[in-house]
Amino acid sequence: MKLLKANAGPSLLLLVAMPIVSVAHHSAAMFDLQKTITVTGTVTSFQFTNPHSWLIIMGKGPDGKVQEWSFEADGPSTLMRAGIKVSSVVPGDKVTMTTHPMKDGRPAGTWLALTKSDGSVLAPRGAPPPGEKAPARAG
Repeated sequence: MKLLKANAGPSLLLLVAMPIVSVAHHSAAMFDLQKTITVTGTVTSFQFTNPHSWLIIMGKGPDGKVQEWSFEADGPSTLMRAGIKVSSVVPGDKVTMTTHPMKDGRPAGTWLALTKSDGSVLAPRGAPPPGEKAPARAG
């Protein structure tokens, strides 16, 4: 009985904290959802991983200098439902990313739509960025 009482407090705390942690993990609070920018550059890597995929490019910043930009996307299962495969974007591809940038000014954002040099558009959530028509699904 003492063991049960001793473990009840920490167990209850864990159960209460888990929903808070899961909500905080999926927050978009770090992105400026009122602002949309485009960054043009060259893909250096596409990390097709859970829980979030990342596309890394070398692109020009607001000051005109080339720097590394990181764009967060959903995990592989969500990307694949949108027609985006691990082979859809490869190092060396010239791309233009439409993104909600980080609020703190770091060179990063959330992947809204990626336009490749051939004109194809990859949009993880299928929704167009503000002011653009819905993209065709990638094949």
